[in-house]
Amino acid sequence: MSGFVEKPEPLDVPGLVHLHTGKVRELYQNEAGDLVMVASDRISAFDWVLPTEIPDKGRVLTQLSLWWFDQLADLVPHHVLSTELPAGAPADWAGRTLVCKSLRMVPVECVARGYLTGSGLAEYKESRTVCGLALPEGLVDGSELPAPIFTPATKAAVGDHDENVSYEEVARQTGADTAARLRQATLAVYGRARDIARDRGIILADTKFEFGFEGEDLVIADEVLTPDSSRFWPADTWRPGRAQPSYDKQFVRDWLTSEASGWDRAGEQPPPVLPQEVVDATRAKYIEAFERLTGTSWS
Repeated sequence: MSGFVEKPEPLDVPGLVHLHTGKVRELYQNEAGDLVMVASDRISAFDWVLPTEIPDKGRVLTQLSLWWFDQLADLVPHHVLSTELPAGAPADWAGRTLVCKSLRMVPVECVARGYLTGSGLAEYKESRTVCGLALPEGLVDGSELPAPIFTPATKAAVGDHDENVSYEEVARQTGADTAARLRQATLAVYGRARDIARDRGIILADTKFEFGFEGEDLVIADEVLTPDSSRFWPADTWRPGRAQPSYDKQFVRDWLTSEASGWDRAGEQPPPVLPQEVVDATRAKYIEAFERLTGTSWS
């Protein structure tokens, strides 16, 4: 089992039509046909959307994405039209709402990896490949790859897990030209972001992007380079050969898999409510990532 422990009811906002409830975001459409994306404070782990929220998480994701969109604007256009609240929207949407272009979305998660970990490490141990790409012998958890690689995945519904696919499969689904453009844009954005993060003492191990088309133009969409979509590691504690400390849901995952939670990941019961100390530590980690990357204090 997986999915929402408690699926939220979308708000009824005059002038907006609710389209979709995601793991973190609510998606609406305004009367002009633009998309209105609202980032919640929800957090997911092990394909479950947990019953406990992380205060300020939605604002951190939104503000960090906006900062990154500015850093990447010369490489690829983004989908944001406005950060102004739609008329009639609740005041607590401020800082976590984006009015965006309605794009023809590409049904592929565009993943870039510069380091070996996660599902890539699992495949490497079996076949010395990641998404069918051959890698050298001798790599371990946390090893830097000889060069960044494009390792796409299918988009999964809430409660399901994304599955890695080959580049050839992406070309089959989207066409050869689109697949090539996705790979080029993904690796270009990853390279820029990796260098910016490195200058701030953070390793960008891997990340995923979503792209869509506005006419013939490829546009980057959704969130970008946040702790929800990326693995950020402190550079000063990087030690290949072990799991790395991370700016993400590490505290949540660690607690859920500990005896303290009493939760059986393989069982039928949903995850329990998070204790306050795990909530506080996770919130602090998201804010630390924001502050270190942007060089500004969270407020």
